[in-house]
Amino acid sequence: MRRIFVTIALAALLPLVTPAAEAVELIPLTELAKPGRVLIMRHALAPGVGDSESFKLRDCATQRNLDSSGRAQAVAFGKRLARAGVTRAMVYSSQWCRCLDTARLLDMGAVEELLALNSFFRRPQDRDGQLAALRAFLARLPVDGVPIILVTHQVTISALTGHGAASGGGVILALDGTGDPRVLGAIEAN
Repeated sequence: MRRIFVTIALAALLPLVTPAAEAVELIPLTELAKPGRVLIMRHALAPGVGDSESFKLRDCATQRNLDSSGRAQAVAFGKRLARAGVTRAMVYSSQWCRCLDTARLLDMGAVEELLALNSFFRRPQDRDGQLAALRAFLARLPVDGVPIILVTHQVTISALTGHGAASGGGVILALDGTGDPRVLGAIEAN
């Protein structure tokens, strides 16, 4: 009962943690193949909401993880990327297991952990610092570089872009040398 109450209370606080997500126009995945593009995507399907109170960063058994549908979704999205002309990308991920697994299953190459992509769903006090670090990271990326894929959580996507994403979906950004790249549109999940 306590866990249900905590989940409901956290869900009620979510609007205070992130701005309301707006609808954004869907665009073709081929947009990501252009220089200076970033896909900030939500991890693939992982049943549930948040993580348990016993959550430990390096212990996947304490986290909400991808199920078989989520693993298949991530593999299929990787194949979609390849068909769209994204043959190489720099891939960064939250340190949460469901994000790292999604990033690896995309099969786009090496995956680098990026703390700024970690969830702050249960830690709203971390929101501003993480967003500042993420914006600084984005500002340093070359505006004419290879595609970048950032695998993260709903709260991070909403806070950065003002737009939501379903599990396995995301938002494509155009780098412009600032920490506030232009939102081009959304990519649907498989």
